[in-house]
Amino acid sequence: MHPAKLSHAVLISRVAPGQWHVLEDDLVVGRGEVSQRPDGRQFVSIDAWHDAAFDRLAAAMMTALPRPLYTVVDESDLDLTHRWRRAGFTTRRREWEYAVPTDPLVTGLDPAPPPGVMIKAFGSAEEAPLHALDRAIRAEVDAGPGWPDMPAEVLVRPVLDRSRYAVAAQGGRYVGLLRVAMVTRLPRIGLVAVLAEHQRRGIARALLAHTLTALHHLGRETASAEITESNAAATALFEGIGARRTGSNLELILG
Repeated sequence: MHPAKLSHAVLISRVAPGQWHVLEDDLVVGRGEVSQRPDGRQFVSIDAWHDAAFDRLAAAMMTALPRPLYTVVDESDLDLTHRWRRAGFTTRRREWEYAVPTDPLVTGLDPAPPPGVMIKAFGSAEEAPLHALDRAIRAEVDAGPGWPDMPAEVLVRPVLDRSRYAVAAQGGRYVGLLRVAMVTRLPRIGLVAVLAEHQRRGIARALLAHTLTALHHLGRETASAEITESNAAATALFEGIGARRTGSNLELILG
């Protein structure tokens, strides 16, 4: 594909902090934006009418912004993926999108938690212990894979919305959590995390069983989840309960 030609009357304009326009004969034919994630990484996006507008806008943004820069694309959008690759971006990681059934007859999940473990329903977790668990999980991530490989919603937030969290407690201590968000009326499992010393005991499965059964009782037949391709444990867990892949996203990087 050869980039379309722009007419002579072309202007690249930074219209606001983090926002650019490309104008052709006073008509906006492309928009670019940069946003900073809570982990400090900068993600860029461009919406342009044609290749030439995209290329001009990308060049202006890449010149003005410090690197590394990141973007996320639907892997099935071949044209957009090609545009970013032409701008110098390469694949950093792939995230699989899953449709997760909620019916316990389909998932086969045992509703009974492991011995000594109690699942606290959404909205019932106490604020102080929930924050303590959140901090402990962050500390383990900092010491392990680091935040760049974690979903955005797990990052630092000033307030935890207890209504979105189911929690696993053992011995009077919170040891695992599951977070659900609503995206266009489709429940999305944004995070399942268990403290390292309590992993491989069925706690994540118990949190999933509680959550999916609760959604099923609310009439939601399906939830969604995104799993990094390299996360073999999460992939096995979700595929083992009947989740099916529906698509994939690529995180691209310009170093």
